[in-house]
Amino acid sequence: MICHKLKVIEHMAEGSGLSVLHEDLSIQGVSIDSRTIKTGNLFVPIIRRLDGHDYVEEAIAKGATASLWQKDHPNPPIHFPLIYVDDCLIALQTLATNYRIELPIKVIGVTGSNGKTTTKDMINSVLGTTYRVHKTKGNLNSQIGVPLTILEVDKSTDVAVIEMGMSERGQIDRLSRIAQPDIAVITMIGVSHLSSLGSREEIATAKLEIVNGMQDDGKLIYNGDEPLLINGLKGINITKTISVISFGESKSNDYNVASIETNSEGSFFTVGDDKFYIPLLGSHNISNALATVAVASNLGIGPAKVDEGFRSLKITSMRMEKIISPSGLTIINDAWNASPISMTAAIKTFEELTGFSRKYLVLGDMLELGEQELEFHRDIGRNIDPSKIDYVYTVGTLGRHIALQAEKRFPNGSVQAFLDKEELMKELKNKLMQNDAILLKGSRGMQLETILPILFTMEMT
Repeated sequence: MICHKLKVIEHMAEGSGLSVLHEDLSIQGVSIDSRTIKTGNLFVPIIRRLDGHDYVEEAIAKGATASLWQKDHPNPPIHFPLIYVDDCLIALQTLATNYRIELPIKVIGVTGSNGKTTTKDMINSVLGTTYRVHKTKGNLNSQIGVPLTILEVDKSTDVAVIEMGMSERGQIDRLSRIAQPDIAVITMIGVSHLSSLGSREEIATAKLEIVNGMQDDGKLIYNGDEPLLINGLKGINITKTISVISFGESKSNDYNVASIETNSEGSFFTVGDDKFYIPLLGSHNISNALATVAVASNLGIGPAKVDEGFRSLKITSMRMEKIISPSGLTIINDAWNASPISMTAAIKTFEELTGFSRKYLVLGDMLELGEQELEFHRDIGRNIDPSKIDYVYTVGTLGRHIALQAEKRFPNGSVQAFLDKEELMKELKNKLMQNDAILLKGSRGMQLETILPILFTMEMT
């Protein structure tokens, strides 16, 4: 993590006003949360739903050495070490940008509409067989999360794997300029954030901003099955020497799959003459694995180590997470987020699972899809296979449109739409039995995982 004298921190954050009395104080690490402050931290009072300035004194009392203070805020505490900045978020990002320059490491930036967290976890596991790796924790891929992740990296680290998310144009550009990736990965282009960006073309353009902060002689690893990325690369002005490497199903890609074998626990696949196994449900995860193989190959890691890393993979929770309850219920928890592409992939994977008495889909609203949101939900309902799924339950006003289409193909009573999770749980308690399986899938705002503890402890006959 970042460790510097406070005077150096002031310079790196482009701040001012630090008292001469405090210049030689040492900072170890950065925090934006007074509840989890550690001794020696610099506290950064970010303004979000709550104003971090209201918690500066608490942070100091709990062990923070100093704090930033935004100049437009009145009444700064006069007895604490403070660095004054124009904007605390920009100062945090500037601090991280300058710290990144100090780090003698390789940085891998990962973005995409779907699959970026799973790909990040795969890259971390595979590279961890050979290098000391630091990765983004959980889903800290935002304008705040990325700089915090950079500031956590120790100088003894070899590689940092940084996930980059966005909701509008310019955000990936900013994150790329902070992280300055040596290798950048674009997993795929979906329809998430259509409400703010308007089209898949604009989403592709926004994702390609990751090129802007890349190191000279860097490598861009992208999904070569996506025409929008192929065309987008032709339309951007790359001023640095960057190698472009593709992965995907098409044989024209630099990395493609020769064969696939799936089972109820994972997938075997071959790339050229090399065979790998990923312990993940869903053939869609092979695309993420291909990107990982490309990254590993370009960092000098051989096939045996790649396979070793895949087999020891630990995925961030709520991504096709398989859970067996004490009563014998199998729960596939994929409730972190949802888009039409990821929901379709999850349902297809669930449909192919065998060995269960009955299979239930619990599907929540897919959010931020713009003007086509109703049709996206209807398409999901139209394509659920009644020969492979027994019950379809939806939650939310948009999810109801999934149910309206699905009930046209399912037996009476097999499809129900609920507006809240409480009513859903009443129905599930009356229906679920041992050896049933249930898939939870919905956008982050639906928080379908909140029913998981009830499902896990439910007694069934």
